[in-house]
Amino acid sequence: MKLRSDDRHWGGIAKSFHWIVALAILGNGVFGLCMDLASNPMQKINWLALHKSIGLTVLALMLLRLAWRWPDGRPRELPAPRWQQWAARATHALLYLLALAIPVSGWWFNTVTGKPLQFFKLFNLPGLGAKDDALRHFSHAVHEYLFWFLVLVLVGHVGAALKHHVFDGDDVLRRMLPFGKLHNDKGERP
Repeated sequence: MKLRSDDRHWGGIAKSFHWIVALAILGNGVFGLCMDLASNPMQKINWLALHKSIGLTVLALMLLRLAWRWPDGRPRELPAPRWQQWAARATHALLYLLALAIPVSGWWFNTVTGKPLQFFKLFNLPGLGAKDDALRHFSHAVHEYLFWFLVLVLVGHVGAALKHHVFDGDDVLRRMLPFGKLHNDKGERP
């Protein structure tokens, strides 16, 4: 697998960023929703600290992904109606935006609660403002609703990829799978 993307394939680095970030966001989202299952207050505090650190890792990975995406090539668009091409671009833009906005909104929520934000107990990060009890519930709602909006957009993204794979038989999904084999140039399966 090549590291850089070309006109037919996503490169290994782009694929790695895609799948690592996707799994981290979904896993951390489920983890965040399950924090009320903690058996005692100390366990909940530890889980919350881990949730925050994973969120900061997602933010860092997304910034690295954007930095890599800028100079990296990208596969050419496969033939599709104009509305599908527009929908794909809009969906990807929303996914990138939400993958950045969710951890930033969590950071903001942490700031308005006045608690320190540690990264895996290694160091503290500065707040994004000042403690503000009046914004506590609002900032938490923003963080949670952004996650649910991401889930909705993700359902569309996965649905479109599966539609291309199952019904259209094209390489849209195969190009992003870690070991996906593409059709050859004649459109035949390998």
